Amino acid sequence: MNFIRLNKYLVESGVCSRREADRLISNGRVLVNDTQAVLGQKVDGSERIIVSGKSITKRAKKFVYLAYHKPIGVICTSDPAAPNNIIDAVHFPTRVFHIGRLDVASSGLILLTDNGDVVNKILRAKGGNEKEYVVTIDQDITPHLIRALSRGIEIFGRKTLPAKISQVNQRTFHITLTEGRNRQIRRMCEALHVEVVSLKRIRVMNVELGDLPLGKWRHLTPIEEKTVLQMLH
Repeated sequence: MNFIRLNKYLVESGVCSRREADRLISNGRVLVNDTQAVLGQKVDGSERIIVSGKSITKRAKKFVYLAYHKPIGVICTSDPAAPNNIIDAVHFPTRVFHIGRLDVASSGLILLTDNGDVVNKILRAKGGNEKEYVVTIDQDITPHLIRALSRGIEIFGRKTLPAKISQVNQRTFHITLTEGRNRQIRRMCEALHVEVVSLKRIRVMNVELGDLPLGKWRHLTPIEEKTVLQMLH
């Protein structure tokens, strides 16, 4: 008989991410055969598992991977009580989770999936997963700005990793990061006394925003999906 950890079972059942699963178990909201579950518990799938009063059945269907063009104003949170939350905005028929964040004042590409393992692998990655942005600032770009951004800027006592920069016009540039600190680009620019006028993410790993309309989502192509999963191994 094959046993797996309960948190992994909940992930594979599309209930939540692994971190959420641990939180639900810790908060006493998971029952296994009518007994309160504990962290680290293992199951084989034959048990009666209830999460927040709802019976869970492990599904065999294929995982979903989505690309979404987030508008300004949509908040990257799974909290259904939060106004303008991304889950309501995407309005996918089954439950999905956003991978990473994009601040409320920014627009562009964000990935979503119902595969909690992939969410965790991407969020745990120590650099290497590229994210590309188009940034417009409130003043003309200087060689010093390009050099400083590309070499890394100290924000909150820690220097950012080197970034790839390419200038588009006098006030617009592309920047590619391999880390995802909170409001990182805006804070890097602020440290150089520059204000971001607009910020749009156009690529995550191998997935490009392309001409996906604002506020719309699409499924990843088979090649995109395969490449994302390969990059995580």
